[in-house]
Amino acid sequence: MVDLHFTREQDELRRAFADLFSKHASIERVRSAEPLGYDERLWMQLVNVGAPLMGVPEPSGGMGASALDTALAAYELGRHIAPAPMIEAMVAANLLAAAGGQDDVLAEIATGAVLPTIALASVTGEVARMVPAGAVADLLVVLRGNELLVSRRDGARPHVPAVPNLADAPIASWDLDGPAAVIAEGQRARLLHADAVSEWQVLTAAALSGLGASALGLGVNYVKQRHAFGVPLGWFQSVQHRLADVATAGEGAELLCWEAAWARATGDPRAAALAIMALLFAGESAFQTCRASLQFHGGYGYTLEYDIQLFFRRAKAWPLALGSPAVRYQRLADLLYRPGSEVS
Repeated sequence: MVDLHFTREQDELRRAFADLFSKHASIERVRSAEPLGYDERLWMQLVNVGAPLMGVPEPSGGMGASALDTALAAYELGRHIAPAPMIEAMVAANLLAAAGGQDDVLAEIATGAVLPTIALASVTGEVARMVPAGAVADLLVVLRGNELLVSRRDGARPHVPAVPNLADAPIASWDLDGPAAVIAEGQRARLLHADAVSEWQVLTAAALSGLGASALGLGVNYVKQRHAFGVPLGWFQSVQHRLADVATAGEGAELLCWEAAWARATGDPRAAALAIMALLFAGESAFQTCRASLQFHGGYGYTLEYDIQLFFRRAKAWPLALGSPAVRYQRLADLLYRPGSEVS
């Protein structure tokens, strides 16, 4: 039975991350971090509160937080469009812990000496392309063929220029021509990587849900303040109806995110399918909300001076880190309808 009630501890966790991002990821800080999309001071604040190792089991130096706990943190990151690769770091750290024998590396991550990330797509050659946080990460976990590898690099962040992108995120390619450690092989390597990508989908969906909530707030506030024909824009039913539609969709996306996180935490056989559903729905909902809010701003919405464009660009770009949504729809259909599937 699905139980999506938050505990008192989870409510406190959510408030703690909301407070942290309010103080250290203001819109001014978001703007100042562009175009790289990385704020080193914010990253160290997240390290100080143990965010990268939240989901790592306690024996390996983490907090042992559940998938729902980490999703709540990701929601607040998205709500503030915080310029720090917390999601990629969480997923990479959890993957290292699951692979085993990486406690020394996890200890480096815990101190902030190493910023980890993951290549979401498997690699066949010597370059992992379009890696989330690839411009600033010090360690990459990547699936190449049948081997799960750890590649490292030294020096100050950023290590390479980011690939120009709509979200101003620190995306970059990563050369694998240097030494790399094999931490898993064969089917185990593929399963570990697939599970990590599924976790990334859940956390990114939660972040998109938070982003959409903030974009809705921007739109509602604007139509209350801006007047046309002597009345606030929000007085017109067409505006009210559209805002109601995107608000309803956003609440549905948020609920689906929590269900996907709950499924991961409880080992539900639907977890992989729900992760894809959550990312697809949250991504579409966030984009539609941002588009509506931007359009209600009129021509102002397209100018860099207004905040809504910051959310609009990220709502469009964040889900694309995993590639075309069409591929995820195909994968979802395979999970739901392949012969012998346990998902219903």
